[in-house]
This record gives sequence, structure tokens and C-alpha cells, in this order.
Amino acid sequence: MAEIPVLVKRRLQAQVIGPIYAEMVAQVGEEKASAILDAAIRKAAIAEGKEFAKKAPGGVTSMADFVKLYELWTADGALEVTVHEANDKVFNFDVTRCKYAESYKEMGLGKIGHLMSCNRDGTFCEGYDPNIKLERKQTIMAGASCCTFRYRYEMS
Repeated sequence: MAEIPVLVKRRLQAQVIGPIYAEMVAQVGEEKASAILDAAIRKAAIAEGKEFAKKAPGGVTSMADFVKLYELWTADGALEVTVHEANDKVFNFDVTRCKYAESYKEMGLGKIGHLMSCNRDGTFCEGYDPNIKLERKQTIMAGASCCTFRYRYEMS
């Protein structure tokens, strides 16, 4: 069975999450609703990372295999990316256009888009390979002109 493009998957998830989030805000307030959504999405990202790690060649993850995974998130032009460096120790790039952010804004969910997508980026690594760390200083979702992704492989 073919994988659903990640952008399509995130839009479908947002159609379900949006009304649930709105009801949580009404019931428990925005701060608590955001915390609940954040925790749930982070747990889902870690679990997804673990599933992808199982599919790594020989069950052994690497930065090279992690870099290949990015094709899933960029499929169908979902992200426009400028790669600065990609090797077995670092994967540094900027996202100059993000259709995930555009989709959430179109759906009226721009305020929680970072919870549904951006927060997954580094958290996914916790499940996939905890040696891969993300440093990101800015995102398009938060209003910046680009997202700065700086992944590094650190042996623990």
C-alpha cells in the first residue's frame, strides 16, 4: 500500500484536530488545551519515529537514512528547501516555503500549526534516533521568512 503524502495526512489530521481543539479550549481554556495537544502530538511523533527506525536498513539508524526520510515531508512540493550541508554528522537546511503552514492558515488553524507540525520535527528524532538533535531558531509558522533546520548527530 502506498504511503499517503505527509502534507495530505497533516491536512486530514487537522480537519479532525481543529474541532477537538476548539472544544478543549471551550472546556478547559486555551493554555490547557494547547498543553494537551502539544503532549499528544509529541507522543505521536516519538511513536512514528520508532516505527521508521524499525524500517531502517538492518534496524540501524543513521544520519544518511534520516536525510532520505526528508523526501517524505517534502513530497509534492510541500516544502521548498535550500540544503546547506548534508553528511553523516549534520543536515543543515532552510525551508523557504512551507505548504504545511499555508494549509493550517487556510484552515483557520495557524495559531496551533506549530503544535501540529513544527513540534514534531525534533521530537520525531527521539523515537527514530536520539543521537540526532535539532536546533531551530525560527519558523515560517511563527512568522519568520524561513525555517532554520540544523540537525546534528551526537554520539551519547
